Amino acid sequence: MTIATYDELKSSVADFLNRDDLTSVVPTFIRLAESRIDRELRHWRMEKRSTAELDTQYSAIPADFLQPIRLQITDGPTSEVAPISTAQMLQLRGDRNDRVGRPTNYALTAGGIELYPTPDITYNASLVYYGRVPALSGTNATNWLLTEAPDVYLYGALVHTAPYLKDDARIQVWEAMFAQGIENLRTSSAEAKYGGSGLVIRPKRGAP
Repeated sequence: MTIATYDELKSSVADFLNRDDLTSVVPTFIRLAESRIDRELRHWRMEKRSTAELDTQYSAIPADFLQPIRLQITDGPTSEVAPISTAQMLQLRGDRNDRVGRPTNYALTAGGIELYPTPDITYNASLVYYGRVPALSGTNATNWLLTEAPDVYLYGALVHTAPYLKDDARIQVWEAMFAQGIENLRTSSAEAKYGGSGLVIRPKRGAP
């Protein structure tokens, strides 16, 4: 059975359940699966880059933003803007009189990025982040995840059918298959990034 498009995925969910009366709700099961995938999966294909001009205390994040990886100011010598908590941000502003200058820290605040110090001029910046998997729909028939791991989509949707159909006996089956698919994706992502051997930190010569 081929699952290469949104329509084929919807048909497969119905086939696995041996039901032909769920046409209106199968898209909801798929959307719930996508929400869970976005929460649980971090894969190199989810890594994205966005550029921005930083000139105020608060800056917007991309619409598909899930989690930051790295924020850098690219003007002059590239410098890292280090993440801190909102509590640390408040303490910095209080202890150092809310000064202005080249930002050295950021915190995720109120759905955006808060910078410290507040930029004194406009700085060009680059944000690398994890973005949402592009949602499937009638106008977006496929994406990288459906191509690479249709089983994750299928079992992720099936997990959400069990409560709806009051078929509690199937939850553990679908859950186990979904979890294995997610773990396989994490492994393949690490292998792609680190050449299949994982990240190895070698000691300096002379170290014990």
